Amino acid sequence: MKHQTITADDGELLDIRLTGNGTPILLLHGWTSSHASWAPLIKPLMGRCCLLRPDARAHGGHPLTQPGKPDVQRLARDVINLLDHLGIEKIAAVGHSMGALTLWQCIRDFGTQRFSHLAFIDQSPKLVTTDTWNGGIYSDFNAERAQRMLDDFNADFVEGVLRLIAFGLNDKARETYLRDTAGWRAIRDAVRLIDPAPVIAIWESLVAADYRDVLPTIDVPTLLAHGTASNFYTAETARYIAGRIPHSRLSFYEGADHCPHLFRPERFAAELVELLDRD
Repeated sequence: MKHQTITADDGELLDIRLTGNGTPILLLHGWTSSHASWAPLIKPLMGRCCLLRPDARAHGGHPLTQPGKPDVQRLARDVINLLDHLGIEKIAAVGHSMGALTLWQCIRDFGTQRFSHLAFIDQSPKLVTTDTWNGGIYSDFNAERAQRMLDDFNADFVEGVLRLIAFGLNDKARETYLRDTAGWRAIRDAVRLIDPAPVIAIWESLVAADYRDVLPTIDVPTLLAHGTASNFYTAETARYIAGRIPHSRLSFYEGADHCPHLFRPERFAAELVELLDRD
């Protein structure tokens, strides 16, 4: 594994891990996560692919070096900066959660020219629900509820993040959180290492975003992976996305939560390789 640190066009330092050989695949992690979240996919993919696993700015234990609040537009530009630095004209890219939103923002700002194939994992194009849109978080996350969540993050960031995950559509997550199992204690310890302010600023930009108009502009082969026990999104949201992205294939992972690619990494790796074989 190679570790590189590059400088973005605003002077911020960006960290990326490169693992394996072959077809390059860019893996963008979720909010409050890091490059390490992709570890279960290294073994099934590294023989065929070179995995590029950046840490989003303000994530992965890397404090910001530049002033200003980061947002999803900046994360999208960071993707282009990384590709430019590595001399990659076109790449297959996978986005989980915030990573999917980052890719949609990247497509809005820069088009699909830098991407040969795309995969989006368990994400909605609009987080906040309205009277005419119930495809966001929990299918019931209106502006008032979004503000309460933001207040929770500002009051107690760590427990706010855990409650966001726990008190959603997955009953098992709620039950294990209330029992304070070892898994939740490990997540709590990891979130404690995060500087809350810039990550909350990114969250605010994600909540404000709406990428429904971006979906029909995606003109490359696309894989959609959705957990039937997702903490956040229903099957209807997944079908909505699939119905609006041309050349897309929707894959449901029975019993999987918000991380279907980690629930069945061998299966996801196989589906990703199959995607790469599509023109």
